[in-house]
Amino acid sequence: IPETPDFYAALINDKRVVRVVALSGGYTRDDACERLAKNHGMIASFSRALAEGLKRSMSDDEFDEELGDAVDEIYEASTVKV
Repeated sequence: IPETPDFYAALINDKRVVRVVALSGGYTRDDACERLAKNHGMIASFSRALAEGLKRSMSDDEFDEELGDAVDEIYEASTVKV
């Protein structure tokens, strides 16, 4: 995820480009989503950030809730830009 918001805007707006996908880059999920939300036209590929917070000791319900929250946060950062 670029440090400068919309750093790849010219690339994203090029008619030959279908998608520009961001990796979470070792940031926490919260930080990665905050940065992603500042980059219009960029979507997430956050496999590591998606799994952040999941623990083997969780009940099925806790696991489902944590995973659902992660999906919602990453989806929002991909679709709702600031």
